[in-house]
Amino acid sequence: MANSASPSARKTAPNPAAVPQTGSGHDWLADLGALIVDATSAIGGFAIFSGRTLAWLATRFPRGDTLWPNFYQVGVLSLPVVALTGTFIGMVLAVQSYAQFRALGLETRLGAVINMSLVRELGPVLAATMLAGRVGSAMSAELGTMRVTEQIDALASMGANPIQHLVVPRLLACLFMIPTLVIMADFMGVVGGYFYSVVILGIDQHHYWRNSEQFVGNFDLFSGVFKSLFFGATIALVGCYRGFHCAAGAEGVGRAATAAFVISFVLILLLDLLLGIMLEALYAYIWPEGAKLF
Repeated sequence: MANSASPSARKTAPNPAAVPQTGSGHDWLADLGALIVDATSAIGGFAIFSGRTLAWLATRFPRGDTLWPNFYQVGVLSLPVVALTGTFIGMVLAVQSYAQFRALGLETRLGAVINMSLVRELGPVLAATMLAGRVGSAMSAELGTMRVTEQIDALASMGANPIQHLVVPRLLACLFMIPTLVIMADFMGVVGGYFYSVVILGIDQHHYWRNSEQFVGNFDLFSGVFKSLFFGATIALVGCYRGFHCAAGAEGVGRAATAAFVISFVLILLLDLLLGIMLEALYAYIWPEGAKLF
């Protein structure tokens, strides 16, 4: 009979408490290791991609029929949004700063603060951020679609180098056009700040421009334009890299475009910090008597 079987002959079920469990402390260590490996691989891949792009840029200049359309896409089509961004930046600075300066009796110094902030920091950074969203994401989505539909592979199979034909023209367009767009953003910001400060708030026009002339110099304008060169290279390289390494499918293209904007934005802020420190040290070294603390 089944019930008469000896207890030793019965096959007992395993005790859940006796089964060895994988410690949760090892999970976060494995996740951290995977994150470090992925980050190292991504940084290395981006460095190799950037090196190949710069090598092709130094050896062979792209043809005009591939270069001018990218200039039009990056420069001309971005002009309205950059001009609007610069105008509103100047007006917002005037709105936010007027109450504090009026309390101190320094309303006429408002022009110096607005224009200094525009040409050195806010103009280049916010214009580059807008262009990262418009230009960088568009580059990533376009090249990602070409990767998914195997157009990049077809280009390589015909003996053409995809980096030379697809990346170098976009990099040159960003290097030449983004500093120009930053100058336009600075100009429109100055106009917007002047309009709100003088026309709406009634600040004396002569002292507004006089104080701006005293505090804002050529080196300040040079600093903003110099930073924009690095911002433009970052937008182009990150956008093209994410497009070239896009995952399959429409979801992969969307993720590549999103990652291109996020990474570009973070790198723009990091570069702004590092370049700002370097430029301040350079200014203090060249003009130790006239280093401005304003």
